[in-house]
Amino acid sequence: MRISKRSHIVLLVRKAPFIVALALVFCLNPIAAPTTLPTLGDTSDLTTSAERRLGDRIIRELYRDPDYVDDPVVADYVQGIWQPLLSAAKTRGELSIELDERFAWEILLGRDRTVNAFALPGGYLGVHLGLIGVVATRDELASVLAHELSHVTQRHISRLITQQSKQTPLLLGAMVLGALAASKNPGATQALVLGGQALAIQNQLNFSRDMEREADRIGYGLMAPAGFAPQGFVSMFEKLQQANRLNDNGSWPYLRSHPLTTERMADMQSRIPPGAASAPGTAMQVSSEHAMVAARARVLSNPGVDTLRQWIAEPKGSGFQSQPLPRRAGALYAAALASSQLRDAANARLITRQLDDLVRQDAAAHRLARLLVAETELAAGDASAALPSIPDGTNARRPELVLRTQALLRANRPADATQALQTWVATHPKDATVWQLLASTWQAQGQALRAIRAEAEAQAARYDYAAAVDRFKAGQDMARRGGAAVDHIEASIIDTRLRSMESLLREQAAER
Repeated sequence: MRISKRSHIVLLVRKAPFIVALALVFCLNPIAAPTTLPTLGDTSDLTTSAERRLGDRIIRELYRDPDYVDDPVVADYVQGIWQPLLSAAKTRGELSIELDERFAWEILLGRDRTVNAFALPGGYLGVHLGLIGVVATRDELASVLAHELSHVTQRHISRLITQQSKQTPLLLGAMVLGALAASKNPGATQALVLGGQALAIQNQLNFSRDMEREADRIGYGLMAPAGFAPQGFVSMFEKLQQANRLNDNGSWPYLRSHPLTTERMADMQSRIPPGAASAPGTAMQVSSEHAMVAARARVLSNPGVDTLRQWIAEPKGSGFQSQPLPRRAGALYAAALASSQLRDAANARLITRQLDDLVRQDAAAHRLARLLVAETELAAGDASAALPSIPDGTNARRPELVLRTQALLRANRPADATQALQTWVATHPKDATVWQLLASTWQAQGQALRAIRAEAEAQAARYDYAAAVDRFKAGQDMARRGGAAVDHIEASIIDTRLRSMESLLREQAAER
């Protein structure tokens, strides 16, 4: 069976058929030969190195997907939730030293309006902007990330691959078709289960349900140690129940790959001690910062011109001033960003000033407002007006670094951005976006050889080793033609990196 690139990606970014799709990928491109059928809690026949390689192969395709988006503001906010959860998993012993060292632990954002997140082999996670756009608190978002993190730490993906790789290709094909049908019509899954392979498919579904319950319970245990309210799990399930009627429309529980949301809600609710929800410091906090990030996610998910205009009109509606401050902050943020996207610079500037005044006393929210001011000015073509709103210095956070570099490039001041970019990639060598910005600053300064190397590093960070080799070879040719005037240190780095990329490219080709 042959799967096109686009079909492969569609299978990967839908939670219901996702795990089954992984099994199909594994069978078509075997990495290890399983010998036993694991039960829940058993180790997997798929090694951590093999799982990481499988994840890298999948992630290469997702990086090329047009729905992949690297928005520094949203990504930075998600990382602020993700890192405490990782630390809590290490402290509690859920994340082993081996997994911590071998897996990527990267989060990719998808420009998809569905309420969804998914785990990939090798420690990669995907989060849809639609999910970020509907969660009301950082605790709710943390509950989703904790759940997906637990799928990875418990090796659910590799264990399920090990189990499903024992099935025949015909049965795997039927499972894929059934999972895809379930995303549109639960009755199609019922018909499939009633067929000749019902028992085998039922075993797979049961196995997945147990994994979901285990991920819920372990993820729940990470919440409080990471600094989040465990009640976020219950309220998040309520949102999932509303947003995903497809999986919770009363169809038979034994036909599902996930437990009923009502079951999961009850399980999580029972774990909250009586009175804990009202105890000091344990209640979920509705913040202006979160409301603004959620608003940004909704706008960036490409909702359409009519929806953008509705958001622009919302702050002008009656009763707007009586709404809670976080609600107003999110509405103003969405209205300003929507105006900027519709190229209405005047209205965008007016609304950002209102937002800046509203959240001035909230440091985290005010930071986002100032970044939006700079982004608005940059979109309007006034780079000089954008720069005062962006902090300077090599210790700036990633959103400030990216936005300031973009402004400096447009203001014809590329040299002012170079040092901060070099410092960043020295500690974050897999940041393709910053490598590409560094390439632009070097090119603007006439440093063509350095620009080529930075372009190659950007390709390598996205696991496109063929493109990286091409750029390194171009740099090597340029260095040879440059004679005595060439930067010999840079040329030596290019030679070394080229040999490394060629080795990785050979390994990549051998896996196909």
